[in-house]
Amino acid sequence: MFQRRVNMNVSKIKDSLIKWVKESYHIEPFEDIVTKKQVPLHKYSVWYYFGGITLFLFITQIITGILLLFYYKSTEGAAFESVKFIMTKVEFGWLIRSLHAWSANLMILTVFIHLFSTFFLRAYRPPRELTWVTGVFLFALALGTGFTGYLLPWNELSFFATKVGTQIAGSVPYIGGFLRTILRGGEEVSDATLGRFFAFHVIVLPLCIFAALGLHLAFVQLQGMSEPLSVKDNKEKKSIPFFPNFLLRDILAWMLALGVLASLAVYLPAELGKKIDPFAPTPAGIKPEWYFLWMFQALKLIPSKIFIFDGEVVGILGFGVMGLILLILPFIDFPSRKGKRNLFLTSLGVFMLIFIIVMTVWGLIDKGGHG
Repeated sequence: MFQRRVNMNVSKIKDSLIKWVKESYHIEPFEDIVTKKQVPLHKYSVWYYFGGITLFLFITQIITGILLLFYYKSTEGAAFESVKFIMTKVEFGWLIRSLHAWSANLMILTVFIHLFSTFFLRAYRPPRELTWVTGVFLFALALGTGFTGYLLPWNELSFFATKVGTQIAGSVPYIGGFLRTILRGGEEVSDATLGRFFAFHVIVLPLCIFAALGLHLAFVQLQGMSEPLSVKDNKEKKSIPFFPNFLLRDILAWMLALGVLASLAVYLPAELGKKIDPFAPTPAGIKPEWYFLWMFQALKLIPSKIFIFDGEVVGILGFGVMGLILLILPFIDFPSRKGKRNLFLTSLGVFMLIFIIVMTVWGLIDKGGHG
């Protein structure tokens, strides 16, 4: 009897609280999204989970990054020593740094997979143009976050890799010199570069990611998940409720990602490297991180001169064209081809994917550094 009264009182309090929230904040639209949203179920549904895994890895980045900030010092004289202190003196500091480093790499990998799976499933079709555009911006911001974070340990590898990377950025036609100066804070990679990269990494880029991510998730929730063309016209469509069915599957994917992340962090922990000597020559074999390696390797293979043009400039312009095509993809897959696969764009996507994979693998096995 007493237990029944307690249950009734708890139920009344819960109902009153829910009623107050609904009347005060008008959450009905959000409630409808959660309770009524359906997720298409088909043989391509596995690709839906990579968006959620990317979000999970980004959250991991934020949490581990905040913990590292308690000890990290972003000055030329203290950066390397502070990372060394984290890894050797702070309890589980090595693990937090390894989780941060590996989650960054895995996040870029999963956003890359998510981007190209969306490309090949043509999930950017109307009315999801802006969902695609915000996704491409998120991909670029993830690359920028990885690039700026790479320098922060202030070790030999990160210093000279950043020097090479910013030098390549300086080759961009017309704005290259300005861009290199903005990134470096001067003519050379120095304490000013470290301070700027730190500000970009922990403030500017995360704020941009939060803004783009908020828009991206809002578009996904409002418009739902796209169905492939091969499924869209199927009369026997299958779907599952977003809550709780798909959400539970998404959480399971998060747990699997956590298992992979923890295994990498424990068995392949992030290394400290050697403290830099800014006056030493660039060591042989210096390469950027794997997600920039395809561009680095491609630039090495391009001749110094192509007719009257500088080869490196031509290569960078080519990368820019690839990025522009990705950005405006929904607007060049013309409505007249609705319901049909655009063979030109599909072939272009296959070429881009194969080119990136081949150049990355080549760059990994190539013993040479910056040419």
